[in-house]
Amino acid sequence: VQLQASGGGSVQAGGSLRLSCAASGGTFSPYAVGWFRQAPGKEREFVGAITWDGSATYYGDSGKGRFTISRDNGKATMYLQMNNLKPEDTAVYYCAIGAFTTVASGYAYWGQGTLVTVSS
Repeated sequence: VQLQASGGGSVQAGGSLRLSCAASGGTFSPYAVGWFRQAPGKEREFVGAITWDGSATYYGDSGKGRFTISRDNGKATMYLQMNNLKPEDTAVYYCAIGAFTTVASGYAYWGQGTLVTVSS
């Protein structure tokens, strides 16, 4: 399965962005979807995840109340809606599919990452 992330860019603090991640080349729907991010000089951080059918989501502390994960299995696409962005949200954001977990090693397939830059 190949994952293609898009939607990153530069935004002012308080703004919003929606990241998309399109899957191709395999079966997408049986997998949970996770989003991670990595800021310069920092380790990869769990952002949130959604179950294969969208019935449950779980968010890391950084995104609770501001980020929303969704998916459209018919379009083989997942989304990360980010609102009220802060400069500390600046990072490369990665989508991944695999198990419903906060641990990066639980995800078998990864997108290439999309850069989000939030200026104050």
